[in-house]
Amino acid sequence: MPTLMIILGSVREGRAGLPVAQWVAATAQADGRFDVDFVDLAELALPPMDEPSHPAAKQYTRPHTVAWSERVGAADTFVFCFPEYNHSYAAPIKNAIDYLAVEWARKPVGFVNWGGSSGGTRAQVALRPVVVSLGMVMTRGNVEIHFPKITDGVFAPDDQHTAVLHSQLDELTTLHTVLAPLRP
Repeated sequence: MPTLMIILGSVREGRAGLPVAQWVAATAQADGRFDVDFVDLAELALPPMDEPSHPAAKQYTRPHTVAWSERVGAADTFVFCFPEYNHSYAAPIKNAIDYLAVEWARKPVGFVNWGGSSGGTRAQVALRPVVVSLGMVMTRGNVEIHFPKITDGVFAPDDQHTAVLHSQLDELTTLHTVLAPLRP
C-alpha cells in the first residue's frame, strides 16, 4: 500500500486545522488503500530553514533535516492541510517544504484548505507553483472549506467536502501508480 502523508500546516494554538486534518486522516484510514502518516507541523517543530547547503544537494547536516528527509522520502502521496492567512498559506508549511527538494519529486499531492468566505482558495493558488516547481503532481479536485464548523473539537464536513475528499483519494491512488516508476 502506498504511504499517504497528511501534513497539517497550521501551528497556532486553537487552530481549526487540527480537527480538519484529523478528519482527512480518519477518512484516508477508513478508505483502506493507504498507510497514513500524519504530520502535525506544530509537533514536528522544524526551526526556520537552517541547512547550509541547498536542499537539492541532499547534504543535510542537522538531525531534524535528516529525519524529515527520511520521512518525506518514504511517503508516496501527500495531502497538505492548510489555512489561508492574509491571502496566502501559512509560513510553517512553506518552511517544511523548503527544507527538502528531491524527496517531493514525482509524487502526487492534494490540498485541503480552509478560510473565511474564500474557503482558502487564495492560499491554494499561492501554493500551487511551489509544489509544481518541486515536480509534484497535483490532483484536480481539492477540498475548500468555508468557515470550518468545529464542535467539541470535531470537524463537521458537508456532503461536498466528503465527496471531493473521496475523489481526491481516488486520484492520489491513480497518480501514485502512474508516477512511481518515474521517481528519481
